[in-house]
Amino acid sequence: MVSSSSATETNINSPNDSNVPDGSSSRSKVGENGSKKQTNTTTTTKTTTAAMGENGAKDIKLEKGTIIFCKWRDDQYHKCEILDKRESESGTPEYYVHYHEYNRRLDEWVDDSKFDFSRIEVDSNNNKHSATATESHGGEGTANGTGAPANKKNARINKRIFDEMNNTNQKGVDEEAKLSAMEKEHEEITKVKNINVVELGRYEIDAWYFSPYPEEFAKCDKLYLCEFCLKYMKKKTTLNRHMLKCDLRHPPGNEIYRNGNISMFEIDGRHNKIYCQNLCLLSKLFLDHKTLYYDVDPFLFYVMTESDSRGCHIVGYFSKEKDSPDGYNLACILTLPPYQRKGFGKLLISFSYELSKKESKIGTPEKPLSDLGLLSYRSYWTQVILEILRKHKGNISILDISNMTSIRTEDVISTLQSLQLIRYWKGQHIISITPKALEEHLKVYSKQTTKIEPKCIHWAPLNPPAKKQRSKGW
Repeated sequence: MVSSSSATETNINSPNDSNVPDGSSSRSKVGENGSKKQTNTTTTTKTTTAAMGENGAKDIKLEKGTIIFCKWRDDQYHKCEILDKRESESGTPEYYVHYHEYNRRLDEWVDDSKFDFSRIEVDSNNNKHSATATESHGGEGTANGTGAPANKKNARINKRIFDEMNNTNQKGVDEEAKLSAMEKEHEEITKVKNINVVELGRYEIDAWYFSPYPEEFAKCDKLYLCEFCLKYMKKKTTLNRHMLKCDLRHPPGNEIYRNGNISMFEIDGRHNKIYCQNLCLLSKLFLDHKTLYYDVDPFLFYVMTESDSRGCHIVGYFSKEKDSPDGYNLACILTLPPYQRKGFGKLLISFSYELSKKESKIGTPEKPLSDLGLLSYRSYWTQVILEILRKHKGNISILDISNMTSIRTEDVISTLQSLQLIRYWKGQHIISITPKALEEHLKVYSKQTTKIEPKCIHWAPLNPPAKKQRSKGW
């Protein structure tokens, strides 16, 4: 998702339409498819070779931190680290492993039958702290090795000067240390995914990351969700009973866009708190650094659906602050795995900019973007900017592009730089492109067939500005 500060949703691991790892999968139930030298810590790596006898894995005790090779879904052995272990319902041990060459979203629980016990590396941190003695090169109580008493007054003066010089930086250092500690704590809590599979409508979807569902639900191997109200249940029978009572066939809120079978619903976090909280819990299964789950009041949620005779089925969503002081037009974005690589991510991004145009504002997603989020946005920005350059035959400034598209000038410049279409000349950024090069780029990026139709958007901002906000920058 997009990262945020303070009361906003933290960073997007927004899935990209064309860059989803092969390991992520959803199954349709209807047949659809510089290093520091340390003197007090010794780290050693031992390689243990085990002869597999009749007892097999029972001969070897696998602990957290063990490095071993495990058979992955491609039937090849890959190096991984054991992060946790548990006992299955049948009483056999299971291990939670992270594959070194893959993203955390592909971490999984496995049994010991998938391990290659002939290749084990055990990292042992001895953490033996050697006694550190302070040597005095002279006599006891001396400062210069000559036996002269230390000058305590000078020492106090030097300390006061040092404190004054570093006082201005201390607050920033403390904040960075606190943030680092919080990130480390968050990573420790969320490193083991608690739910393996969710059933949502006609799809069973493999979860990617940890999500803070209540403990009684998080222990389920599979979680069942109502695809219309997003209520979560532990059993299929409970879901079936719920579907007989649930009268929703689309997300709550106002339908503000419809074009063919694609609709967009605007949902206020204050008025539909339970739905928005359930939506955040669901999205956390596929977003690594999202931290907002329950404080949804300051946000608006825009849910995209695909409709058929049974109702409007959620495809993805994005959220935005009701009042963003930094001009963010998007806080968090997600396309559900079954709908990725189909262009829906670009539609969501495009819709967020269409709303910015109606607000007469220049918008940008919350930074920093995740790797997949940056790819999604870069693809959208590239296509929009190239089409404008072709229309105006390159005779247009960066500021003009920003005001026409509602894309912030910094984003326009970074996109042109990634395409090597911009030069810095006499203190200004100059767009430099030939018609031939422009057409070649458009062949690559103009594959999007479905687009947002502005005339189909029935929406107006609550507090429209008096005049159009001009972009700052170039």
